[in-house]
Amino acid sequence: MILISGLSGAGKSTVLHALEDAGFFCTDNLPLELLRMWSSSMQSRKQPAAVCLDSRSGFTARAIRAAIEDIPNHEQWQLLFVEAEDEVLRRRFSTVKRRHPFPAGSDLMESIRLERESLEPIRNMADLVLDSSHLTPYQLAEKVDLFCLKPGEKKRRMVCSVLSFSYKNGLPANADVVFDLRFLPNPHYQPELAPLTGCDQAVISFLESYEDVKEAELHIQRWLAFSWPLVRKERKQYFTIAMGCSGGRHRSVYMAESIARWLNNQGRAEPTVQHRELGISHNSMMTKKEVG
Repeated sequence: MILISGLSGAGKSTVLHALEDAGFFCTDNLPLELLRMWSSSMQSRKQPAAVCLDSRSGFTARAIRAAIEDIPNHEQWQLLFVEAEDEVLRRRFSTVKRRHPFPAGSDLMESIRLERESLEPIRNMADLVLDSSHLTPYQLAEKVDLFCLKPGEKKRRMVCSVLSFSYKNGLPANADVVFDLRFLPNPHYQPELAPLTGCDQAVISFLESYEDVKEAELHIQRWLAFSWPLVRKERKQYFTIAMGCSGGRHRSVYMAESIARWLNNQGRAEPTVQHRELGISHNSMMTKKEVG
């Protein structure tokens, strides 16, 4: 279990969201008198959990510390404290035009100062102090990932879908990136191939006989290899790659299958493959034969 505390405006909500994405059950601004009951409930769930306690609860640092120490096995908890420089906090509150929650200050800077002083005992207990002053929300979340992951444990992979579609039926609304494949040789004009799909071996052999198809696939792979880590840095949880052609049956289906297998073999994702016009959806680990 992880206890989160820190200064108002320092990024505790970002930390909570990062932990939630990592599979934690997260609770924000829990009343202090419910902490023991909450802890007992979370332990019975046997699920990673995080709770945020700070000045919004109206309790002093001494009361928060006493409540933590009153929890059975509290020494197994990890305490993460989030802070930022005074000027950064002032700028953030000025930008969002919100009142500082610490009640005693006569103005913003005094509230920041008094809250910092009041939470100093909690800060001194922390297993990790994160200063968010010069971090983007994504960078702060990455540091949280490193803190909460167990040795050898991997971060959750982005949920990826590879979709084929027909342009005549419109662009898919959920696509993050679209590749137009209408420039490739069209099996539709081969009478024996027209009734088949890009999952059928005859269509696959036809398309793979063209160097343009192989080169197009290589360019898509290179673009994904370049962009994938950058997309991950943006903390995207879902990513949909759409492949389009005229009818959504041959070229786009073939390329969606090929790129999904490549992503899986590269260890970047285990994407779900969806062929919109065919009404087919399957896991990328299925073989060509199973799909066909």
